[in-house]
Amino acid sequence: MSLILCIETGTDICSVGIARDGELVSLRESDEGRDHARKVGLFVDELLRETGIAPDELDAVAVGKGPGSYTGLRIGVSFAKGLCYGLGKPLLAVGSLDALAEVAREDHEAGILAVGDWDRALLCPMVDARRMEVYAQVFDSAGAAQSEVVAEVVGAESFAAFRAEGRPFVIFGNGARKCAEVLPDAQLVEVAPSARGLARLAQQAFGEGRTEDVAYFEPFYLKDFVVTTAKKKLF
Repeated sequence: MSLILCIETGTDICSVGIARDGELVSLRESDEGRDHARKVGLFVDELLRETGIAPDELDAVAVGKGPGSYTGLRIGVSFAKGLCYGLGKPLLAVGSLDALAEVAREDHEAGILAVGDWDRALLCPMVDARRMEVYAQVFDSAGAAQSEVVAEVVGAESFAAFRAEGRPFVIFGNGARKCAEVLPDAQLVEVAPSARGLARLAQQAFGEGRTEDVAYFEPFYLKDFVVTTAKKKLF
């Protein structure tokens, strides 16, 4: 039996869960603004108290590695690394788009998400990267990646090769809604980032021994962080 703490903070949602053998047993999450630095620790404490699990009983800590919000990723990864260092536990990293696709797959399995011709569907989770840009990747309905992770400025020709296959092209995530009018043949569904999407993927990584170096691991930002000059002058 393995107990894995799962942390996903790469978007406006702060989400923390505990999974046993790849199945989620408890979850805390909030979409009330970017207060991840305070909430992630609070959620971990609440989950451990709720489940009666002592920190030392955890077998590993898994974190959504990105791409996503620069600040959100740094908060989640830093917290996870601190826990791993203090407890002497291994660190597992799960791609945030992989985890988002996994949430969609779990929602479909649970009957929450209705998509016609599901077995042939192409899943395209999208994380907002501002303006008309998204971080995206295409998966099949079994969760196998069909493309690399991209930072895509979405236009009429985006993902054209996949859309031309005649299979349902399903878009979701916090970057998807703004793309729906540009991609009229895509099917927009409501699926949000969540730590529950890490559970099965983290268990698989743990079983295969795919751990990260706690000292040197960094989030997958995909793009460099750019500091811009504030338009509002204080003086």
